[in-house]
Amino acid sequence: MSPQLEEPIARRTTKSRILEAAMLRFAQYSYEETRLRDIAADVGIDVALVHRSFGSKERLFEEVVSVAFQARQVLSGEVADLPERLTERLLEPSLDRALRVVDPLDIIVRNLLSREAIPILRNALFRDVVDPLDAKLAAPSAQRAALLAACLAGIGILRHVVRAEPLQEEHDDAIRPLLRGLIEGILNGPA
Repeated sequence: MSPQLEEPIARRTTKSRILEAAMLRFAQYSYEETRLRDIAADVGIDVALVHRSFGSKERLFEEVVSVAFQARQVLSGEVADLPERLTERLLEPSLDRALRVVDPLDIIVRNLLSREAIPILRNALFRDVVDPLDAKLAAPSAQRAALLAACLAGIGILRHVVRAEPLQEEHDDAIRPLLRGLIEGILNGPA
């Protein structure tokens, strides 16, 4: 358990406690099944405080997705270092990097069929992954950036959600150079 989660509840801000409870809910239930009232009950507060802290369920879900994936931190730095950083991020345990309580891929998988969540997920994907990556490429290409995001998401889902045996940790030494090569090929391959 992370040090942040081990802190007494009184020391953590109400907003961070709401965010943590929302992450857990959105990882276990679809957007439609998740109610702000339930999140408030999980934290032990009135639902009005959830509204004051985040404004709406949509805004709370946007924040959950952004915090859980922390894509901007992974994509920071030099383009030449991206294949290594992305490879290592994909191979590390898939708990959210901020609160370390849920697998962010569970949030995506749980909400893939949600009419209300899909636009939020799409906007987050482009805002936090595709657009920043596109801006980093020598020959900007939204197609390359989106293709890389799709490959990484698919591999992540097979590895961390489906738990496909050939992609598990005991095979990391064989997987690492293949992943790096795949990422380099998408980033630097022929136009």
